Amino acid sequence: MKIAVIGGTGLIGSQVVRDLNAAGHQAVPHSQSTGVDVLTGQGLDEAVAGADTVVNLTNSPTFDEASPAFFRTSMDNLLAAAQKGGVGHFVILSIVGVDQVPDLDYYRAKVLQEQILTAGPVPYSIVRATQFMEFIDSVLSWTADDTTVRLPATPIQPIAAADVAAAVARVAVEGPLNGIHNIAGPDIYTLDELGRITLSHKGDNRTVVVDPTAGMFAAVHGDVLTDKGAQLAPTHYTDWLS
Repeated sequence: MKIAVIGGTGLIGSQVVRDLNAAGHQAVPHSQSTGVDVLTGQGLDEAVAGADTVVNLTNSPTFDEASPAFFRTSMDNLLAAAQKGGVGHFVILSIVGVDQVPDLDYYRAKVLQEQILTAGPVPYSIVRATQFMEFIDSVLSWTADDTTVRLPATPIQPIAAADVAAAVARVAVEGPLNGIHNIAGPDIYTLDELGRITLSHKGDNRTVVVDPTAGMFAAVHGDVLTDKGAQLAPTHYTDWLS
C-alpha cells in the first residue's frame, strides 16, 4: 500500500513511516521541511496523489485558544486534497478521554478535529492514545522549582511513543473503522506516583507534593484519561525509563 504520512518527520510520524516501510508498504513522510504546508495547502495535492491511505499526525504549535483554528484549517485542507485524490482511508491520532476534558483548549481542539473527520467525505479511523511516556518530563517541569514538584493525583496510563506508532501503522493498513480505536499503556499510575518514580530513577531528590490545582492536568476530573478496555501496549513505564 501507498501511505502518505503528513507530519511524518515528528516523534510519532517518523516511527510510523519506519514501521510501515519495514512491513513492505510505501510510506512517504510529508511535512513543512518537505514542502507541505497544511495551513496554506501548499503541496497537499501532490503529497496525497496516488495514496491509498493518509495518516495525519500534524499538531498545533500551541495548546491554547489558537489550537482550534489550526485543526479546522488543516483538516479542511487535508480532507479536500484527500477527496480530490481519491484516498480511501484517512487516519488521525487523538487522545483517550479527549471529549471528557472540556476545560482544556487543546482537548476541545482535538475534539473538533475528530468531528471534522467524522463529518467529512473520506472513510476514516481515529486512534486515541493515552499520555506519552516521552512527555512525562515536560509535565513535571511545568510545576517544579528547586526543591519541589507539585502534581495532581490524576490517574494516567502512560504509553511509549514506539507503541503508539506501531498501533497507528497497523490501523493505517487495515480497512477504515469509521470509528475509534483506543490504545493505552499496560499500567495505571496517579501523576504524583509517576513523578516520584521518574525522579527516583534520575537520582533527583526533589519532593513530589500532591496539589490538585497544579498544571494542565488539574483540569482533568476522575480517571477519564485511562481506559482499562483499550488495546494494551507491551511497554511498561519502569522498563521504558531503564
